[in-house]
Amino acid sequence: MARLLHPMTPVSFERVRIDDAFWSPRQRVNRERTIPQIYRQLQQTGRVAALGGVWSEELRQRGTRGDIVHLFFDSDVAKWLEAASYSLALHPDPALEALVDDLIARLAAAQQPDGYLNSWFTAVEPEKRWINLRDWHELYDAGHLIEAGVAHFEATGKRALLDVVTRYADYIDSVFGREPGKRRGYCGHPEIELALVRLYHVTGATRYLNLARYMIDERGQAPHYFDLEARARGDDPANFWARTHQYSQSHCPVRAQDEVVGHAVRATYLYSAMADLAAEDGDVTLLAACQKLFQHLTTKRMYVMGGIGSSMRNEGFTSDYDLPNESAYAETCAAIALIFWAQRMLRVDLDRRYADILELALYNAVLSGVSADGEHYFYANPLASDGDTHRPEWYPCPCCPPNLARLIASIGGYLYTQTETEVAVHLYVQSAATLQVGGQVVTLRQATQYPWQGTVTLTVNVADPTTFDLSLRLPGWCAAPRVTCNGEPVDLEPSTIAGYARLSRTWNDGDVIALEMPMPVERVFAHPEIRADLGAVALRRGPIVYAFEQVDQSAPLHRLALPADAALAARFEPDVLGGLTMVEAAGLALSSIDWDDTLYRSTSPPAVVPCRIRAVPYFAWDNREPGPMRVWIRELGAPARGPQS
Repeated sequence: MARLLHPMTPVSFERVRIDDAFWSPRQRVNRERTIPQIYRQLQQTGRVAALGGVWSEELRQRGTRGDIVHLFFDSDVAKWLEAASYSLALHPDPALEALVDDLIARLAAAQQPDGYLNSWFTAVEPEKRWINLRDWHELYDAGHLIEAGVAHFEATGKRALLDVVTRYADYIDSVFGREPGKRRGYCGHPEIELALVRLYHVTGATRYLNLARYMIDERGQAPHYFDLEARARGDDPANFWARTHQYSQSHCPVRAQDEVVGHAVRATYLYSAMADLAAEDGDVTLLAACQKLFQHLTTKRMYVMGGIGSSMRNEGFTSDYDLPNESAYAETCAAIALIFWAQRMLRVDLDRRYADILELALYNAVLSGVSADGEHYFYANPLASDGDTHRPEWYPCPCCPPNLARLIASIGGYLYTQTETEVAVHLYVQSAATLQVGGQVVTLRQATQYPWQGTVTLTVNVADPTTFDLSLRLPGWCAAPRVTCNGEPVDLEPSTIAGYARLSRTWNDGDVIALEMPMPVERVFAHPEIRADLGAVALRRGPIVYAFEQVDQSAPLHRLALPADAALAARFEPDVLGGLTMVEAAGLALSSIDWDDTLYRSTSPPAVVPCRIRAVPYFAWDNREPGPMRVWIRELGAPARGPQS
């Protein structure tokens, strides 16, 4: 199958040096606190010991009684290894490197002669290998181990872990497929598919790409593999605890799927792999399915701050417009997986809508998942709380902390994609990126105070004049962007394609592009079918969605209202959580004065009194004095007429 015309390649995080007032401190906290804290938890909870086959009796009993978290301990270790490898690539640390080498040695020693590698199904229940792909995560574990092996090799040049995971992948390839004697299975939790594409990229071995393609194409085919394996182990498929194969996105073949359903993380990992294969194979049918699914998700089933998955019951999706606030699930891992998917879509379909969602999820639904101190984590990210929702240090199922760590450590890899003739800028972060374009070394330097300010200056450094297209994302939240090149205004109307301003020219050393993105505070209104948000408004400034916390208010949060004509002012607060921009307005509060002991009355409604209200970036909530929070606030008066400064 012919390749797509110009699939783009993400620029590696190793070629992007971030020196940014927003991201550099967060990467430092991730490096100095989050990654070490996660390793301590891996030790304390038995995950490190399990690699050597050492399982306490308590852990064995929990796992054999059906607590499947213990069956995928290896994935937590693998994601930590990936995060640590990214950190080592930019910040050498002998102590951290020693921990990484120790874990790799444990994994190598645990690998079985045939290549199999899973701590639970080697030491505790070896007779149950591969009998329940629907629920037991063996291939999911394998996928994260493969990703760790690729990341470690790319970051350090060492082959120790890469050799381990290629042996494992070769063994898996000998077990699964459509050839006679193989199992026609795939994982209930998609992940290995995108990992195999990464392994193909680093090794060039097409068997890994073929295996990923098989697992994508086989999913949802009849007869259903999960039903067949259930009968083979003596279970009745009708008793499936999740009740529907929508839970694992295996209810029908992937190209026939046009609604996001089931478990949110599983869905977006699967869609990421589908986009990968669309890029590799030029498969327009896979691309079309991804486009439909992305459109459905972002117009029917996504929260205003980029979170996805509204229900705890299935850790995922329910029905269109069902987006409750206080009970919102919006798992951190799901927002991270959405970023993975959006980045992959940008490879094959350079359209602003993907980068806008990537940015929205990153600055809001993902960053809310980790505390300012880097050692406490949200699994679910609600949009309202009565004050009893806080980030703990760990979870029985701690998938989110190492997922956060690996994303934050590699954030530089999400700024750019390129071809031989084009560089696309997706995120605005103060940094210097060194690229190869048209056979020439090109350095792009960004200077900005984003996301608090909307001015970005890009300087091009080249040894010789170089011709290529530089495409700048003009964010969808910005109504009136302006671009100049060496001080001369750029006419954006003819040069903008799918939300990217394409500057086509021969670049000289020192050329400067300036992008101005006005950042008024905006009211955001919900679709009338979202019952939870009727009569309410949310606030947004640039890519940042805001929340109201009790600590910033003079009246109880549930009594507050925002007048429709109230001016909204943004103010940078350098002493709040390391510096952030807050939003202030003249609000109203319902008063309880003169109600005495009356519970209800028919004479008059509660009086309203003026009060000052303040909003904090959603990602920063629950880092100060505990208390209620909500993203949507009641609006009083006529509908707002547009953005206000």
